[in-house]
Amino acid sequence: MEEFDYVIVGAGAAGCVLANRLTEDPGTRVLLLEAGGWDRSPYVRVPKAFSRLMDDERTAWHYPAGTGPGREEIWQRGRMIGGSTSVNGMIWSRGAARDWDALDPLGWGWSAMRQVFTRLEDHPLGPAPHRGVGGPVRLSIATATDPLAEEMVATGAELGWRRADDLDADDDERIGYPTATIHDGRRVSAADAFLHPVRRRPNLTVEVGAVVLRVLVEGGRAVGVRMARDGREVERRAAAEVILAAGALATPHLLQVSGIGPADTLRAAGVPVLLDRPRVGAGLREHRSMVLQYRLAEPGGHNMTIGSPFGQARAALRWLLTRGGPLALPVLDVAAHVKSRPDLDRPDAHLLMAPFSAAPPRPGKALELEREPGLMCLGTVTRPDSEGSLAITDADPRTPPAIVANYLTTEHDRRVAADLFRRMREFFGTGPIAKRIKAETVPGPAVRTDAEIVEAAVARGYCGYHAIGTCAMGDGDDHVVDPRLRVRGVDGLRVVDASVLPVMVAGWTSAPVSALAWRAADVITGRDAN
Repeated sequence: MEEFDYVIVGAGAAGCVLANRLTEDPGTRVLLLEAGGWDRSPYVRVPKAFSRLMDDERTAWHYPAGTGPGREEIWQRGRMIGGSTSVNGMIWSRGAARDWDALDPLGWGWSAMRQVFTRLEDHPLGPAPHRGVGGPVRLSIATATDPLAEEMVATGAELGWRRADDLDADDDERIGYPTATIHDGRRVSAADAFLHPVRRRPNLTVEVGAVVLRVLVEGGRAVGVRMARDGREVERRAAAEVILAAGALATPHLLQVSGIGPADTLRAAGVPVLLDRPRVGAGLREHRSMVLQYRLAEPGGHNMTIGSPFGQARAALRWLLTRGGPLALPVLDVAAHVKSRPDLDRPDAHLLMAPFSAAPPRPGKALELEREPGLMCLGTVTRPDSEGSLAITDADPRTPPAIVANYLTTEHDRRVAADLFRRMREFFGTGPIAKRIKAETVPGPAVRTDAEIVEAAVARGYCGYHAIGTCAMGDGDDHVVDPRLRVRGVDGLRVVDASVLPVMVAGWTSAPVSALAWRAADVITGRDAN
């Protein structure tokens, strides 16, 4: 049996970065395992085709998640090389420096992470103290994408929000066009940026269709994994470390089926307890995006261009010929960071807006557009403190875990959500964008009280796809991983993905996870001694 130095589980944002960085040393043998297939679907390249990828169970995992009594939704995650960066909305956001500084006592503060981002990025706005050029992640900013989008940016300026070219440059109220992992009209996934350029390295092996069943632990040390591939079970051994990079849902799931997790949960599922670690699967935080939609008074926006099969065909032809048009854009056109109340010292919420409106959701469908012209705004509590959980219910690792979302259950989250929603309505009642609007369609003008707003957010909102915290790092022995991301109680086992983040770093997670993995590679190899 061939043995590797490092076995990495998961080829998403973190796994692709780790595979790239750890194989820089030609003497280091790395195996990268991915349960899905290669990222060969043509829809991966087309930015606005993300919904097709997320809807298809061949390219996305569909996790059932409970959102309340009798309520369930589907949380999609990428199921191919590139992981969720191959199916996501492509917004690249470093996170706020102040949020990173909350991790400074653990060695992951902004002073360290800023340097990582400048090495990662090839940013269209050029170099700056917080911004990089020449890096592997090629970025773009699509401005003036539609007259309606430009009017939304102008409306924000009328409310006193700063119009920003780089939305990550400061932490005031600001609005603009988001930086996206799109280059020349094509998606730039973690696979494009980090894995495909090094695929020919002789010390890198990639196996797809490799469903890891459990981590193998012998004498208190992780020595490899057992996995199912091509209809049979096989083992892969690691001389140095097993690194779990499967994400905030799959990583705690794998730890639990391997016997590392809350003892009562493991016993109930029929899994022998190797280590009683109550926090594995606990502390889950996820964004809930509240929906506000309007019907336009006159024709306009993307519903008319990509909301029908004919319109989609025309847009696809334009993209094929020019790499332009609405299919070359990120998931939503305009972003803003805002305060839910004017007395706050910095934004505590963020918005995404687009010149289109979503049709009523259908189970298993990520996003479908209305035929009539409309606008959409998604409002999100940036730093929620509501905590959900993830727990296995069966010893079979192929059985989905029980996920409890617990959206907006704390007083803080409910208050911020209600205040933010009223600011969203204020926005669309202001300036140039107000002249475009005929009526509010979702959730509707009858929704007025705090309780009604929160109920509408939970019942009709969207998952943010930004889960963190299920294997959170910390100084205490009760934390799942230590500040060097090593799993406590098992030698040779490390976690490098969003599950280790104990705090939300303002906004969207693919950039922070990429930076986390880049620096983790230095920690693993001893190039970073902190």
